[in-house]
Amino acid sequence: MSNLHDPFDNVLNQLQEIKTLAELKEGVLAVLSAPKRFIEVNLPVRMDDGQVKVFKGYRSQFNDARGPFKGGVRFHPNVDESEVKALSAWMTWKTAVVGVPLGGSKGGIIVDTKQLSIGELERLSRAYIRALWEVVGPELDVPAPDVYTTGQIMAWMLDEYEVLARRHRPGMITGKPVAVGGSKGRVQATAVGGLQVLMAAAKHLNLPEKASVAIQGFGNVGGTLAGLAYAAGFKVVALADSKSTIYNSEGLDVVAVENYKKQNGTLFGFPGSKNINDILTLEVDILVPAALENSIIVDNVRDVKARLIVEMANGPITPEADKILAEKNIIVVPDILANAGGVAVSYLEQVQNAANYYWSEIEVLQKLEVMMAEALTAVWELSNDKKITLRQAALLLAVRRVAEAMKSRGWV
Repeated sequence: MSNLHDPFDNVLNQLQEIKTLAELKEGVLAVLSAPKRFIEVNLPVRMDDGQVKVFKGYRSQFNDARGPFKGGVRFHPNVDESEVKALSAWMTWKTAVVGVPLGGSKGGIIVDTKQLSIGELERLSRAYIRALWEVVGPELDVPAPDVYTTGQIMAWMLDEYEVLARRHRPGMITGKPVAVGGSKGRVQATAVGGLQVLMAAAKHLNLPEKASVAIQGFGNVGGTLAGLAYAAGFKVVALADSKSTIYNSEGLDVVAVENYKKQNGTLFGFPGSKNINDILTLEVDILVPAALENSIIVDNVRDVKARLIVEMANGPITPEADKILAEKNIIVVPDILANAGGVAVSYLEQVQNAANYYWSEIEVLQKLEVMMAEALTAVWELSNDKKITLRQAALLLAVRRVAEAMKSRGWV
């Protein structure tokens, strides 16, 4: 019996759910039920005190039928094999939903970056690429930033790769600083795409003009989306970081919150707000889980009161909880659509690297807008046509596209 809190079991449960709808043959299902390649590496790193410490790292290359593997690298103490495999599967669906010619992968290192110096972090980042450089690259597998990794870390990884490959290959990694071939608009791309989806879904559901929003997670994605939603006229009533949750029913000044967080390192004690324990069960129009997976589970799902949930984290709702949300008529815009803005602009970054021709931020975000609008329309129409949830529709669309590519290649 599968564990509903095991990320990769969640992936398999989701596949089983749409198996009949997608008319998947057993051979196709078998290929889509495991990564094409899974790599585990041990990374020795000399620490500042002269001692050598060994860190465990992973890379899951799930499917490359539609193009080179593509997926982020996260540095986090809770990284494990199941999580990395699940994230690589979700990346496969995400690239397919948004219509870019890439597959899906994911990587991670078990580490608490807060315990590392800058020098140790750089040596660890370079060690990861040294261990994997022969199986990554623009035509093979393209890494990107994820939880607790940054543009600077991508730049170190790019440099290490180019030293080993003995040539410039900026397209081997995305999310880089603009100075070394990164794309303008990439930093805020995931949040910009998320806002587009949020606004379209809110309009579709006839939510109030100043709909109330609660956002769990105040990192690059959650924090940026909070600022964008606030600027767009939404009433952001609650925000949560890893340590605390702040709430004001009249709305928070997100710009002031950002400044407070920069100065204090936490949201706790923000003037004019009260500190609460649980952001997920607030009575709001829109709930945005933008932290880690498995936030909404069977234990708390019945207390969720939002009318619309926009998944900016990967896998924040377990399959069992998802069914209960559907029964409650709470609309969920799934992660593989809602947070696909990042991979869309990562693809545009690769295109710019390959052409050695770079666009303005406005041009990049315009292209992103078209890609997200087309993806959302396709998913929404399929959902209406088949009378299925948006998650089922997004997964159905993605799996069909991946299966079609596999069939064309003669894999199945």
